[in-house]
Amino acid sequence: MGRDVGRRGFLRGVAALGAGVAGVGVVGRGAWARDEVPGEFAGRDVAVVPTRERRVALTFDCGGGDQGVEEVLGALGDQGVPATFFMTGRFASAYGDAARRIARAHPVGNHSMTHPAFPALAREQRVDEVRSASYAVERATGRPPVRLFRFPYGEVNRECVADVNAEGYVCVRWTVDTLGWKGAAAGVGTEVVVERVLGALVPGAIVLMHVGRTSSADPSTVDVSALPTLIRAIRHRGYGFMSLRGLLTPGPA
Repeated sequence: MGRDVGRRGFLRGVAALGAGVAGVGVVGRGAWARDEVPGEFAGRDVAVVPTRERRVALTFDCGGGDQGVEEVLGALGDQGVPATFFMTGRFASAYGDAARRIARAHPVGNHSMTHPAFPALAREQRVDEVRSASYAVERATGRPPVRLFRFPYGEVNRECVADVNAEGYVCVRWTVDTLGWKGAAAGVGTEVVVERVLGALVPGAIVLMHVGRTSSADPSTVDVSALPTLIRAIRHRGYGFMSLRGLLTPGPA
């Protein structure tokens, strides 16, 4: 997720609940099938899809609650818009029905098992987070995540990218964060979401959004509410949409 320091307490509490799931010697499990990361994406946390086409990639992080999942899938389906979801293992384990509905309609990437800050982890812990999440997503949805990975909080360094690449994943950041995760109580609404995205529109832009309520004190789901208006606004600017599957099989843009 792209949440700032102010959101870490909540998510790390969720992480603590999942520690028993994520830390059961996953690094030592049998052979791990790795796909080679395309050369142009190796060593990078990709923030823009390399393309000259006027298309953007909507992405949704799933690491808190499942509030708004049905509305997001409905809006995307009604408008014929592809998207990419980044899911934690904890989300997949806790909200299996939602995870399956998402995976039936859109690519699901890996967002770690328990949403820790990766630079603070040892290499073995980072690998464990990646592999545990993959197993959890596959258990919930019947298929492993696609080989795309988003770092929790967007916190990353070269060692983190190298470790995730070694597991066969392309690392994906974002071009613009809607800030919808801050919630209505912080003054963020549809207008802010749309203005931020339109102000960052370029071919291949990656938009960061979230499912789930802001907090128990602020149950708003700003990105969910803003999505239909945002889709219309992007199309009005002459842009279409794409998923991030192309990052796994890059070709001429």
